[in-house]
Amino acid sequence: MGERLKIFTFVAILGFIAGVIAELTIEYVIPWLAAVLPAIFSIRYVLSGLAGAFLTLIIVSVWAYVTGPKEA
Repeated sequence: MGERLKIFTFVAILGFIAGVIAELTIEYVIPWLAAVLPAIFSIRYVLSGLAGAFLTLIIVSVWAYVTGPKEA
């Protein structure tokens, strides 16, 4: 049970960090990109897709780094 609680806690912390990153991205990065590249980033679903892809890569990378390879 202790191992599961550690995993749940870790996932909750990752979710919190992802939420903070998403908020910062929405607040600062996306408006800056919209000003720099207005033609591409005027379509809202493109922004949502890029933000989702970026956050997913970060979360999976952190998870893969923390868990590491299993020793047999």
